[in-house]
Amino acid sequence: MIPCRKAACLAAASLTLFIAGAAESSGDSSLIVPHAARALLLDGVRVDDRLIAVGRRGHILVSNDEAETWQLASSPARAMLTAIYMHDARLGWAVGHDATILRTVDGGDTWHRVHHAPEEERPLLDVLFFDEMNGLAVGAYGYLLSTEDGGETWASGAVGEDDFHMNAITSAADVLYVGAEAGVAHRSVDGGTNWQTLEPPYSGSWFGAAALDASTVILVGLRGRMFRSDDGGSTWTRIPTGTTASLTSIQQLGPERIIVTGLDGVLLESRDGGRSVSLQRLPDRSGVSGALPLSDGGLLLIGEFGVRRLPADG
Repeated sequence: MIPCRKAACLAAASLTLFIAGAAESSGDSSLIVPHAARALLLDGVRVDDRLIAVGRRGHILVSNDEAETWQLASSPARAMLTAIYMHDARLGWAVGHDATILRTVDGGDTWHRVHHAPEEERPLLDVLFFDEMNGLAVGAYGYLLSTEDGGETWASGAVGEDDFHMNAITSAADVLYVGAEAGVAHRSVDGGTNWQTLEPPYSGSWFGAAALDASTVILVGLRGRMFRSDDGGSTWTRIPTGTTASLTSIQQLGPERIIVTGLDGVLLESRDGGRSVSLQRLPDRSGVSGALPLSDGGLLLIGEFGVRRLPADG
């Protein structure tokens, strides 16, 4: 089966996150469904007062009222969308199955497809841009695409000699980190031209990565594993999480506040930059794939349930 960044294990808890999942069929436009905000969503972003979430069947949902209501954006894709990155309030990109890359220039209201290669059968799992023109998309089987013209054209590349799935990419102060499978991570200090392979002391997959600064990076992944490095990946410290549920994403919400999401309804919060975490679970134990801050201090959770508001006192 074709791997997916956040799909199958949220749709069915018996499948491992990111690694299992059937590719959605491709087509000319996203399906307009009445309950899209309650369907599987895999990633999201907050830009100023706007929230955007992406997921199954090319769905891209937009909210301008702190997740009270949602509109389905115009999307030319029906493939599963796995990740979104917004450069600013208007310019952004989303990636997914069928090597799909979409771009918006109006803040997410409308999207245009700038790359599509279903014949390669390699989904893209994350995307990151350095500026308006230069960016990278990473995915399954060592898949790496780069652009220097804002996404008009994309060139294939490689991070290493292996073909491990690359699940997450993050950056800080011009240093890039990639979380991959088989316990492998990668680091680049030249915009992705050259890569150093890192070997944290765990052999399972990494599904989330967050660079707090050029030297400090946190990885989360299978069986509740969470590791932090303060020296660019040379040495690592395991952070006890209190769970064996796979961890799916990591979001920095402030200088020291971090939220980690996971299967089995897991939410981890850190108030000390990831040096320690406290564990909570959603009552229904639904799989969570991401979390975004709300203006009232609460969180917008993204996952197999679609979107869900969690109050500040929740």
